[in-house]
Amino acid sequence: MNYKIAVIPGDGIGPEIVAASVKVLDAVADKFDHTFDYTEVLAGGAAIDACDTPLPQETIDICKNSDAVLLGALGGPKWDNVPGDKRPEAGLLALRKSLGLYANLRPAILYEELMDSCPLKAEIIGDGLDIMVVRELTGGIYFGEKGRDGENAAWDIMKYSRPEVERIARTAFTIAMKRGKKVTNVDKANVLEVSRFWRSIVEEVAKDFPEVTLNHLYVDNAAMQLVINPKQFDVIVTGNLFGDILSDEASMLTGSIGMLPSASMSDGKFGMYEPIHGSAPDIANQNKANPIATIVSVAMMLRYSLDLNDEADAIEAAVKKTLAQGYRTGDIYSEGMTMVNTVEMGQKIIENL
Repeated sequence: MNYKIAVIPGDGIGPEIVAASVKVLDAVADKFDHTFDYTEVLAGGAAIDACDTPLPQETIDICKNSDAVLLGALGGPKWDNVPGDKRPEAGLLALRKSLGLYANLRPAILYEELMDSCPLKAEIIGDGLDIMVVRELTGGIYFGEKGRDGENAAWDIMKYSRPEVERIARTAFTIAMKRGKKVTNVDKANVLEVSRFWRSIVEEVAKDFPEVTLNHLYVDNAAMQLVINPKQFDVIVTGNLFGDILSDEASMLTGSIGMLPSASMSDGKFGMYEPIHGSAPDIANQNKANPIATIVSVAMMLRYSLDLNDEADAIEAAVKKTLAQGYRTGDIYSEGMTMVNTVEMGQKIIENL
């Protein structure tokens, strides 16, 4: 089979981790007799430097005409003084909006081989963790009305419509049906009217999934529960702002933010796949970055957008085998393990395919 992949290397460590991931994808193509045609496009800081905009129209057009998008990381201190609407992060928000990527899937999985890297006590994590955070991605406060009254005040409005809440809730319940059949809705309904609205719609959608257990947590309590009792969670559904924060917290339970992938999905199978970590400019161009989060994002792309489940399984199994063999990049290194760089980690995973 032939597939068209739009590739956005981005900024900082982005080009390095994407290059390692594309090599893994090429190895999958050879093993399973597929062809992946890549088109590299610009976004973020690299696009600002080349085109004076964080998101060229050409990038949007090429992404829309692809089967999926692979993204590295965007942003860095080089562009800190760029006006807000032209910052690299603005390009990412606009890309999600332009492509209709409203559902952000962020799995937080603690690999057995990395149990010692988890900052929590062994009796709390038990035999491991497997949490899926489903974050609404194109609404809420990040996309609401913004304003500033000179030096006196500023505001960002959190607003959600019924269709926005319904579709992300339905996504979460559908995923839960294939997992542990439990959804935890996270909001701030004791204070925010928008959260009371959100919660009421989630409860309506829940009626269509009678096999799934639904419970609610306020966001502050949810943040605490992730630390003291993370095994209670199966699928967490929440809004853009809360999901941004909680998914990063959940990621640290796995030992390193460099381990975790994400998928941003539209109504169909189209999606954009990226690691949840940032551009890490302090280690850019040093061959130190952990490529595993991006490589496992490739596995998610194969599974969710291309319906290539065996291929996705092969990548995930190769990652686990590589970790079991003791290979570690610096962010997950511990005494007795074998330190490898970005390129070497990618190559070890390819060998284990």
